[in-house]
Amino acid sequence: MLTCLAVTGRALRAARLARVPQCALSSPVVLHYRGLSSLPAVISARRGIVQASGDDAAAVAEDIPTVDADGNPLSKSAIKKLKKAAQVAAKKAQKKVAAAEATAAEAETESAEDEPPATYGFTDAGVIMSTIDKMDLRFTDVKEIGVAGGPGPGDKVLVRARLAKNRAQGNTCFLVLRTGALHTVQAVFFKDKATPAQSKQMIASLGGLTTESVVEVEGTLAEATVLGCSQSTVEIAISHVTLISAAEPKLPFEIEDAARSEAEVDASEKTDRPFPRLGQDLRLNNRWIDLRVPANNAVMTIQSATCQLFRESLLTQGFIELHTPKLVAGESEGGAGVFRTDYFGQTACLAQSPQLYKQMAIAADMERVFEIGPVFRAENSNTRRHLCEFTGLDMEMTLGHHYLEVIRVLHRMFVTIFEGLETRCAPQLASVRAQYPSAAPRCMPEPCVLHWEDAMEMLRRDGQEVSPFDDLSTPQERRLGELVAEQLGTDFYFLDRFPSEVRPFYTMPCPDDKRYSNSYDIFLRGEEICSGAQRIHCPRMLTDAIEARGVPLEPLQAYIDSMRYGMPPHGGAGIGLERLVFLYLNLDNVRKASMFPRDPNRCSP
Repeated sequence: MLTCLAVTGRALRAARLARVPQCALSSPVVLHYRGLSSLPAVISARRGIVQASGDDAAAVAEDIPTVDADGNPLSKSAIKKLKKAAQVAAKKAQKKVAAAEATAAEAETESAEDEPPATYGFTDAGVIMSTIDKMDLRFTDVKEIGVAGGPGPGDKVLVRARLAKNRAQGNTCFLVLRTGALHTVQAVFFKDKATPAQSKQMIASLGGLTTESVVEVEGTLAEATVLGCSQSTVEIAISHVTLISAAEPKLPFEIEDAARSEAEVDASEKTDRPFPRLGQDLRLNNRWIDLRVPANNAVMTIQSATCQLFRESLLTQGFIELHTPKLVAGESEGGAGVFRTDYFGQTACLAQSPQLYKQMAIAADMERVFEIGPVFRAENSNTRRHLCEFTGLDMEMTLGHHYLEVIRVLHRMFVTIFEGLETRCAPQLASVRAQYPSAAPRCMPEPCVLHWEDAMEMLRRDGQEVSPFDDLSTPQERRLGELVAEQLGTDFYFLDRFPSEVRPFYTMPCPDDKRYSNSYDIFLRGEEICSGAQRIHCPRMLTDAIEARGVPLEPLQAYIDSMRYGMPPHGGAGIGLERLVFLYLNLDNVRKASMFPRDPNRCSP
């Protein structure tokens, strides 16, 4: 049902004072222009918007972060600068409201009584509740506008998008529409000589739209040079605009501020109008806004493509996909870092990995398996690279005689992922690298495998104090990565033959020296992204290894029993998706590669 309102200026002003909530009308409302004198006021009233005042600047200041991205307290000077920037933004918003009111007031002095009906219009759709099924409705893809094979000058388009920018001034209105975070197109409306009063009211209506609102724009494409938009050769001459969902006028932070690089923010500190530095908690508390930032949105697309390429590569190498339990009795790998829960009177935990089930699949004659699924680690690690919940990319396979067979499969898979990201996600990578500068990591065509003993010698020659049977510290990992990059010319390598004591109980020891193991880690830009090994497939040897670690046998009995009826030699690996993406893009924190990160201090949103 379509509700049409013909209202006088006095009635509109009364509606404005009443501040009618947007949900008050469930059917679409078409606001006709003839005799309409205060359209922006009605729009504001239906959204429940209270116009900005001097007190709003103080309210804005209350939301200023007091810590930086690493959780360190900001100085009084820095907080003062942020408050000043927020107050300036509030004043700008106040001026914008005043300008819209002035435009509406000017429109009141003009009469539409003698004008012909307008060929353009503005509609507030209200709350869309699936009352109409428009099967033939087709939206134009913004990224196709103005490119070869897509709609061009003279073509009619219908776009649903976010309102990224809104500039209504005098007799013109310019809207920048954004879809998918990366693609933008300009839409324009000018005062019409034949219908000056109605077109002035149209400009006032468009000027009252808040940024980040969802709108539908109909119009005709015209040639133009628009340097600030991704679709830079055309613009939309507006014929109709429909408000789908209004954004509140005050955002938690501005998309433009969140999209600046650290270098830009640092440089602005030397000016009298520094850009606000947005804290990590502010961003993560409003992650749905933060992910509208082009680079951050692109990271999620790259994460998705990484999973797809992982799956594609292993499927072409003869693997099948598994889905293993995430509620397990006992502990996946015998460690202490598990999340425990009650399971109908019994103690269970969230799986630390699908490791034991992958091996059981090998016992069930599934020769090559993989899984993409959640992994839980109750580790109180507040670092830039640790999460308490992440997505695991796991694989397991039978082998003939040596774990190097697994390394070759992994290397082929990673090359597929790296090359695929550079080709399939070129626009997203460009967006990320514009805000977070990096280059594609270097990778050799064949696996670069560095033995533990050789790695220790490299570090000793570099002046590092290392123990042959202790695990690497994070600084040692990074320094080793730098040495490998300098001496071997690669940012991606395998390190094998780890000391047995620092690996899980199911790791096969080296045949020449049991102090070392048939294990390997994969490093990217000097940090570990993957851990793997040949597994123990002899039940007696496995039982001895478990007992030697002091791990209870009972919760692992089914796992041990799966080895008793013939178990092929096998090996595999586990990869952390978020860490892989974070290091591939050379981001400063793994939380940027997680949609809604979970760490020791964050379990919401």
